[in-house]
Amino acid sequence: MPSLSTVLRAKHVRALLVSSQTGRLPMAAAPLALLLYAREVHGLTLAGLVVAAYTAGMAVSAPLLARIVDRWRQPPVLWGSALLSGVGFVAVAVGDHRIPIMIAGAVLAGFGTPPLEACLRALWPALVPADSVAAAYSLDLAVQEVIYVTGPLVTLAAVGLAGPAAGLLVMAVLQLVGVAGFALTPVVRTWRGEAGVRHWAGPLRVPRFVVIVAGVICAGAAVGSLPVVVTGYAEAAGSRSLSGWLLAAQAVGALTGGLLYTRAKPGGPGRLPLAACAFALGYLPLLLVPGPIPMAALLAVSGLALPPLLTAVFLTADRLTPPGTAVEAFAWIITAFTVGSAAGAAVTGPLVAEGIRYAFTFAPLAGAVAVFAMTAASLPLSRPAPAHHR
Repeated sequence: MPSLSTVLRAKHVRALLVSSQTGRLPMAAAPLALLLYAREVHGLTLAGLVVAAYTAGMAVSAPLLARIVDRWRQPPVLWGSALLSGVGFVAVAVGDHRIPIMIAGAVLAGFGTPPLEACLRALWPALVPADSVAAAYSLDLAVQEVIYVTGPLVTLAAVGLAGPAAGLLVMAVLQLVGVAGFALTPVVRTWRGEAGVRHWAGPLRVPRFVVIVAGVICAGAAVGSLPVVVTGYAEAAGSRSLSGWLLAAQAVGALTGGLLYTRAKPGGPGRLPLAACAFALGYLPLLLVPGPIPMAALLAVSGLALPPLLTAVFLTADRLTPPGTAVEAFAWIITAFTVGSAAGAAVTGPLVAEGIRYAFTFAPLAGAVAVFAMTAASLPLSRPAPAHHR
């Protein structure tokens, strides 16, 4: 894979990937850590509320922190947010299961989540040749799937060795370690946001970018629905633990799709509808609801198109959004995916009671709406958009 090797050989890339993935591990592991800690004393309903508080804090803060990065520098924001999030995790861990402390600590932990993902995406044009930026996005998105496989395992290991509170403390440490490795890298310390005309709406003042964000919410809803439906499928099959293996299969599919897509030539906005169609169609075979082994294979197939779709989204956003809004634009995409994922999980829960095959219909339907949004965003404009090419 020439493009992949070009990206990996670029200066600082491997160090940034490792440190970024380390710091982002709590995004996949913290919800389970919070759930296990709260569930130890309280019911599942309250435990779910604690996880929702964490997710809400993360969704609200991501664009705000990214806007500060665009107007300032990366390291101060990363250090400050990691420390803030760490305080939140520690507060929950030492709060003796008191509900107000758990909720407040979870909000703080989520609100302080370092914007490592958006920061790294903004660095790629400075790290690799222009014709390898698309490959870099694909590699980044593919490698990110690893945290969704290893994150829960790290949580379970910490909880198994030292109890539920240890899982939370490990999250705080991982974020700080990841931020330290990332923020101390020379390219991060010297990076500066682009100068540009500032506007209160940031990148959201570009209509086509707003349409893309709406499409990403739908894609996130499709992805977020699967853990709920797969858990119901596993319980119906007689083994709840089967859900972990099935979701890992989908993550492996996404990892494979991302690595394969590093070989593709960079595409413009016109690739968005094609990628979205492949994404939506990948969920249709799940309606067959076969046995566990074929289901694992179908879930792997359903994950293949996610990195190509998000790669096309990030490349298009980079071209559409105004100067000086790169990090914030990427943060809005990440936030949209997070919000959509949470909404998909919430909507699909009641559908599982109606039947597993019925619940599996949500993902392709949400994917179809994403296709319409991405198609609308890719249509040529009659006049130039207020965008630039970085």
